[in-house]
Amino acid sequence: MKIICIGRNYRDHAQELNNAVPTSPMFFLKPETALLRNNRPFFLPDFTQELHYEVELVYRICRLGKNISPKFAHRYYDSVGIGIDLTARDLQEKCKSNGWPWEMAKAFDNSAPLSSKFIDKEQLNLDNISFKLLKNDQVVQTGNSGEMIFSIDQIITYVSQFITLKIGDLIFTGTPAGVGSVTIGDTLKAYVGNELLLTTKIL
Repeated sequence: MKIICIGRNYRDHAQELNNAVPTSPMFFLKPETALLRNNRPFFLPDFTQELHYEVELVYRICRLGKNISPKFAHRYYDSVGIGIDLTARDLQEKCKSNGWPWEMAKAFDNSAPLSSKFIDKEQLNLDNISFKLLKNDQVVQTGNSGEMIFSIDQIITYVSQFITLKIGDLIFTGTPAGVGSVTIGDTLKAYVGNELLLTTKIL
C-alpha cells in the first residue's frame, strides 16, 4: 500500500504559500509508516519547530491499474475519507531552498492521520464534497472537491502513467487555504460535510 499526495491542488493554497499554480498534477509519496489511524494522538517530533496541518480529501483505490484512460478513471476508486498531511514547514523550506526532495518534511512517521471511516462514493456528489478542519473547535480550513485544480479522475489518469495503482492505495488530493501551525495540546477535528471522521490530539 502506498500514499500518493497531490501538491498545490487548490489555487488559494498555492497563492498563500507564494507558489506557482501547477499545470499538471504534482505528486509525492508517503510510506505506510506515515499513517496515523484510529484517532490516535500525534506526538510532536523534536526535529521541527513549525509543524503545519493540511486537511485533504482522501480517495481509496479499489482496482489494479496502469496507464488508466480518463473515461475509465472513475472505476478505480470506491470511497472517500479525510486525512491530514502534517508538514514540517521549516524543513520543507530548507529542502526547497537547497533543491532537495521533501521526504524529511512530509513522509515522517505518523505524518498522515487518516479517518477510520470512508464514505461510499455512491453516497456522495463527487463534484461537490465539502470538508473542513477545526483546531481547538475553531474552523481553520474549508474546502470543496469542486475547487480542486485537478479532479480525482484527472489525478488517477496522470499518476498511473508513472506508477501502477494497487488496491488499497490512498490518494491525498491536496489542501485548501488556511494551513497553519500546531502546538502541544491542540486538537484537530476533520469533517466531510457535517460528519466528524477524524480527531487527533497533539501531544
